[in-house]
Amino acid sequence: MKTLREAKVGETVKVVRLHGEGAVKRRIMDMGVTKGVEVFVRKVAPLGDPIEVTVRGYELSLRKADTEMVEIE
Repeated sequence: MKTLREAKVGETVKVVRLHGEGAVKRRIMDMGVTKGVEVFVRKVAPLGDPIEVTVRGYELSLRKADTEMVEIE
């Protein structure tokens, strides 16, 4: 299992599954990160948090803890 946190800068990945539950999972889905969507990793902050991605045509910054819940292929 590979998570979004492990993706490298410049890589485009596909979301396979979202882990987590309740409000946290709902918040990630509300931001457009859902099963089957492609995510492009734009930048990673110097200390690794947050990670800037492009999803569904817009830029989004995700915390490291949130990216660990997104399983990719």
